[in-house]
Amino acid sequence: MSSRIPSTLRGRSAKAVLVALPLGLTGSLIAFPFAAQAAPSSDAVISEVYGGGGNSGASLTHDFIELGNAGTAPFDLSGWSVQYLSGSPSPTSKWQVTPLSGAVPAGGKYLIQEAQGSGGDTALPTPDATGSIAMSGTSGTVALVHSTTARTCLTAADCAADGAIKDLVGFGTAVVREGSPATGAGNTTSVSRDAKLTDSDDNSADFTGSAPGPSNSTGASGGGDPSPTPTPTPTDTTPGPLRIHDIQGTTRLSPQNGKTVTNVPGVVTAVRVTGSKGYWIQDPTSDDNPATSEAIFVFTGSATPVVKVGDSVLVSGKVSEYYPGGQNSGTQSVTELTGPTASVLSAGNKLPTAEVIDAATIPDSYAPKVAGGNIESEQLEPGTYALDWLEAHEGMLVQINDTRVVGASNAYNETWITTRPQQNPTPRGGTVMTGYDNPNSGRLLITSLTSDQLQANVGDTVTGTTTGPLDYATYGGYNIQATSLGTVTSGGLKPEEAQKGKSNELSVATYNVENLDPTDPQSKFDRLAEGVVNNLATPDIISLEEIQDNNGPKDDGTVAADKTMTQFIDAIKAAGGPTYDWRSIDPVNDQDGGEPGGNIRNVFLFNPARVSFVDRPGGDATTDVQVVSDGKKGVQLSASPGRINPTSGAWKSSRKPLVGEFAFRGKQVFVVGNHFNSKGGDQPLHGATQPPVLSSETQRLAQAKEVNSFVSSLLAKDAQAKVVVLGDLNDYQFSKPLQTLTAGGVLTDLINTLPVGERYSYVYDGNSQTLDHILVSPAIKKPTYDVIHINSEFSDQTSDHDPQVVRIK
Repeated sequence: MSSRIPSTLRGRSAKAVLVALPLGLTGSLIAFPFAAQAAPSSDAVISEVYGGGGNSGASLTHDFIELGNAGTAPFDLSGWSVQYLSGSPSPTSKWQVTPLSGAVPAGGKYLIQEAQGSGGDTALPTPDATGSIAMSGTSGTVALVHSTTARTCLTAADCAADGAIKDLVGFGTAVVREGSPATGAGNTTSVSRDAKLTDSDDNSADFTGSAPGPSNSTGASGGGDPSPTPTPTPTDTTPGPLRIHDIQGTTRLSPQNGKTVTNVPGVVTAVRVTGSKGYWIQDPTSDDNPATSEAIFVFTGSATPVVKVGDSVLVSGKVSEYYPGGQNSGTQSVTELTGPTASVLSAGNKLPTAEVIDAATIPDSYAPKVAGGNIESEQLEPGTYALDWLEAHEGMLVQINDTRVVGASNAYNETWITTRPQQNPTPRGGTVMTGYDNPNSGRLLITSLTSDQLQANVGDTVTGTTTGPLDYATYGGYNIQATSLGTVTSGGLKPEEAQKGKSNELSVATYNVENLDPTDPQSKFDRLAEGVVNNLATPDIISLEEIQDNNGPKDDGTVAADKTMTQFIDAIKAAGGPTYDWRSIDPVNDQDGGEPGGNIRNVFLFNPARVSFVDRPGGDATTDVQVVSDGKKGVQLSASPGRINPTSGAWKSSRKPLVGEFAFRGKQVFVVGNHFNSKGGDQPLHGATQPPVLSSETQRLAQAKEVNSFVSSLLAKDAQAKVVVLGDLNDYQFSKPLQTLTAGGVLTDLINTLPVGERYSYVYDGNSQTLDHILVSPAIKKPTYDVIHINSEFSDQTSDHDPQVVRIK
């Protein structure tokens, strides 16, 4: 699963906290490689901490945390939080969390208001975010975290190793700190950095105590809650020397980046009043250069825009290149005007004509590829590349008519459509990804600036007209921020049902059940169970991925999953299925990745009335399973269930493969259940580096090699052994990890036996693709295989993965 931030807030995944943009995304949490910045900071850090709000002698009523940004672009805070830990934590101490949204302006500040004390008489400036953390005035730790999940580290060393922590400040006598703790905090004093936001990774050197001086993203500082500055009455109605196309330029980076521009003319085409607030303006007078956009986003920070659609305005402000997710995330930038002042010349003006996008508009080729990989400074070729066409229309009004849905509507009011309906269509209405060189240029995301929402499945049609400015966000890249939406016409898509296996056929399935644990509602267990019974036709063996421990994300040392499995087995029985049994190995606490505290693992679910599990003692979380002679002509496992080389670095912070020995009608079958590491950390498909760097692939290559070596050793001892390797491998059939896994002909990837248009089990960013696989050894002849589409194409899905099943005679 993938935790996501909606594009309206400028932020698959995940289901778990995400920022990096993978080509395909799964349910594992992603570790973010952020560390404290060296002096001076290149972007956002904690700039001031004050815990004395409302205490004796204090004038300010609230505690606060202030962020500062030394960079030249706004720093996106979608998916980020600030977190607080007591200065002397005990083993049971917990971090307290305040989620953030919006952005820290380039060269500016961002103010988070925390708990109110009983005293004081002066309010803070209007905060950019609000929490309820009651901080100590004299000793504590504050962290800037690329996650909204509470941290678990309780020592300075452990927190330094936490990749999600970008910056950390310990003050007073704090145990958790960078270097030595900052001194000088009290009821009437805060600790703060210097104007350069110097960050030497030593809190005592970087912070000094002084009178608190909170500032917010609009520049308001000191105490009090000033009223928003009204839009000034124009005194100079003469447009400045630059038009929007001059600011946008003919590359992805503005030639005016970092400069202040005055009286830029345009008509307001759309206003965003939630998340990162602001409005789009477009120049009705084009320069007729197809490489330059005629529109730009005006970022107002936490202030709600006071302009209206149809206003003719002159806007002054600083030109900034905003990178959703941060410049290190690999995204492209959005050219913006920040710290704006606007003069309204007239209201009710006709909007510029929206550019109609049809099947011939966006080029088939997706992106240029250049030496060094970074395309930001390359001249745009909108007639050649899809990403260049989209960049050349950044912020401009666009329109689509009667378009097919290729990615179902999600909880963030996002729906993927295709502007090129003949591009690699699937039989069920999607768009299949056939290779890295063919990412389907027609895909485009629709979200809404209005209260209207789409509720669509793959294969539906958005009929009528959808119009809005073309924006760019962390998730999905280019998107239409719709000011008017078409309506959904159903394509009649239905969940598939597997063919029931014959009595002499062993059926084996794989299913990622998306972080299943007893804290989930019973309805999730019931729907998953109905899928097993009605759609999968009760397979004999099911390799489950993402089974969590008995209390889910609660991180208290619990690793057992018997309650999770009992609840699931009971639900299957209630749905009319058999009474399944199960086998698994509990992981070492917090060592297998996934949601912190969840301890996800692979589990074998099997029907004992049809198949027997061969139990052999000795398997545990850290013991390597071996293939040994059975004393006759065959082989057996040294332990069943067992794990493949679980102490190998290939499995660091990742699930270890589960191996089991089964017997069906007197025949021996070996099953290997897998859940390889997430694609999180890969550069985005739509990003500034082309082709994207697939950094997460390195670990999956090592994992594939481990599994291939195990299967090879088994077949070397018994070439006729029947082996099924399956699970969520988090990569495509054409990827290097799958090539490594099948090397030497020891395994056949069954997804490749399907027609090209049917090779998918997951839909991400409008691409139908496969992350889940079933592979078999050569001794398994003529298997019957299928992907059962019951989730990925539907807006109302129980998991984000479709299960697969193979029937073996």
